[in-house]
Amino acid sequence: MTSNPISLNSHASLISPEINTSFIAASTQPLKLGILASGSGSNFEVIAQGIQNQQLNAQVQVLIYNNPGAKAAVRAEKYGIPSILLNHRDYKKRADLDTEIVKIFQKHDVQWVIMAGWMRIVTKVLLDAFPEKVINIHPSLLPSFPGINAVEQALAAKVKITGCTVHIAHLEVDSGPILMQAAVPVFPDDTAETLHARIQVQEHKIMVGAIALISHQFAV
Repeated sequence: MTSNPISLNSHASLISPEINTSFIAASTQPLKLGILASGSGSNFEVIAQGIQNQQLNAQVQVLIYNNPGAKAAVRAEKYGIPSILLNHRDYKKRADLDTEIVKIFQKHDVQWVIMAGWMRIVTKVLLDAFPEKVINIHPSLLPSFPGINAVEQALAAKVKITGCTVHIAHLEVDSGPILMQAAVPVFPDDTAETLHARIQVQEHKIMVGAIALISHQFAV
């Protein structure tokens, strides 16, 4: 019997660029964030925790969520952050929803918009109101596998490495300048569930890292 020549390290990852969040947190003015979330809000919570733990010099002004019953609202209450439901089903056009989002964010003095698991396509209305200041996270190494079912796309393509990306959002879905990425190995026995779980661990890391990065590079 011979040993398996392939070492499968479930914790293996590579994040680029590397960043010292403790230095950046102490060196810039707080960023005023508006968060968009559609589901459980786990990425939103790591932002709130990063602020609470002084990893991020930022403050969340308001959370907007679009699905009634989304756990993101419960997480917001836990941290004393105001949350507002805008059910996308109540709007005939995507631009109408984005118009209301812009009104709320402007009312709350938001500087940067963070799409932390926002499962809606944004329009020029939002992007023009916050030019180059709308941030998205996606579960692939963009530009590979944009759009929905990115994890399933990676498995179908039989790639050996995938990951996640934080980027400045542009009008084309999952496009725009990349701020930070994390690479995650794909194992032979991976399912969409197991691979997504490992990607999500890295999403939480680069979400905080990317916000720290923009606070250093683009703070106003």
